[in-house]
Amino acid sequence: MSRETELDRLMTLASEGDAQARQQLLNRYREPLRRMVANRLDPRVSSRVDASDVVQDTLIEATRRMEDFLERRPIAFPAWLRQIATERIIDAHRRHVGSQRRSVTREIREPSVRDQSASRLVHLLLDNQTSPSGQLMRRERLDRVRAALSALKPHDREVLELRHLDQMSILEIAETLGLTEAAVKSRLLRGLIRLRAELETRT
Repeated sequence: MSRETELDRLMTLASEGDAQARQQLLNRYREPLRRMVANRLDPRVSSRVDASDVVQDTLIEATRRMEDFLERRPIAFPAWLRQIATERIIDAHRRHVGSQRRSVTREIREPSVRDQSASRLVHLLLDNQTSPSGQLMRRERLDRVRAALSALKPHDREVLELRHLDQMSILEIAETLGLTEAAVKSRLLRGLIRLRAELETRT
């Protein structure tokens, strides 16, 4: 049985009140959520808050809201979980950083690309530098990649971040965005083409 079919089956059972199916749905996305949270916590926060604790809070809140979600199903289930996780991340930043950062909510909801994700995309799109001046050139390239990603349309940036920052599979991205796997592959290719074009304007 495919994962897509399994997801549909669990959603049907969960809608019928099956408590075990609801728990399976939550457990299914625990690790993808952990990767998401770990990649988006500010270093000043991650030194105090474990990503797994944020995920646990996310799943507790999801359990509380599950009935309402299953009645309305406004978005795909994994996307709904990511929304709740984003709320928990924002709360963690407010508690541990507070007034030190301006507009924390905006910075999280409009995803900034940390060095880890930019490095992955640099490796994918650009040759690595091994010369003595390589470190400086790499720093400059990281800055260009971040700027280029920020210039992309949100739906193009989103699919690249899901793939290269959160390390999600094509199927996981499809489930999260409510798309077919073919549509995800097409969007990824389009995003990479547009990112390359942005990079070319910054060289």
